[in-house]
Amino acid sequence: MSPFGRALADGDRLEIAGAVIRLKVHPRARRISLRLDRARREVVATAPGPRRLAEALDFARSRLDWIEARLAELPAPVALRPGASLVLLDQTVILAAGKGRPRLEAAATGLRFVAPGEGEAFSRAVVRGLKRHALEQMTALTAPHVAAFGAVQPRISLTDTRSRWGSCKPAHGGQPPVIRYSWRLVMAPRAVADYVAAHEAAHLREMNHGPAFWRLVAERVGDPSPHRAWLRTHGAGLHAVGAGL
Repeated sequence: MSPFGRALADGDRLEIAGAVIRLKVHPRARRISLRLDRARREVVATAPGPRRLAEALDFARSRLDWIEARLAELPAPVALRPGASLVLLDQTVILAAGKGRPRLEAAATGLRFVAPGEGEAFSRAVVRGLKRHALEQMTALTAPHVAAFGAVQPRISLTDTRSRWGSCKPAHGGQPPVIRYSWRLVMAPRAVADYVAAHEAAHLREMNHGPAFWRLVAERVGDPSPHRAWLRTHGAGLHAVGAGL
């Protein structure tokens, strides 16, 4: 029987033994499957159709040992509280409580990221400040790549998407192109963030991932493989910062 008192649906979430299970319908799936969404820190149970979601849920219940082992491999959530440290584009900063707008400032002991509030209010203020800092930094990183490609300067915006680090929407109907970045890139090494900026800027010329596209990327950042590998290995750690906010 469904725990919701109704038929299970795509997107339903429930907790089993401390783990969040998200049900997903994928019409092209050939079988019931489980995977770990490292960014969301939840397990996705996939079924080919809505009628088999109950089977997917039962399969998840039968694989609790596997689920616990995969969740144990995830980096621990990083709380945003005064005294904690973050690395922003290769610069180590210490979070500090203070009044006024969240901001990065120099101190006798090094860089500080100052934000107002206490508890969760402080954490949310830090995230707001980090997003503003990310927008400034990613805009600055993007501009020279766009200029090198001879493309129209895009509008830059931020998301907290879990599935990709950046996206590019071409110009349309007189509107400029738009590049969106995950704000969490501000916590990646500068070279990695710069690679993502070059990647998305290259899409202004090539809206695909063909050989011509990768040649453009290589012109700007060299071999992209190390940067891509870094994101695969450490991406979950970026999403662990302020998890749950």
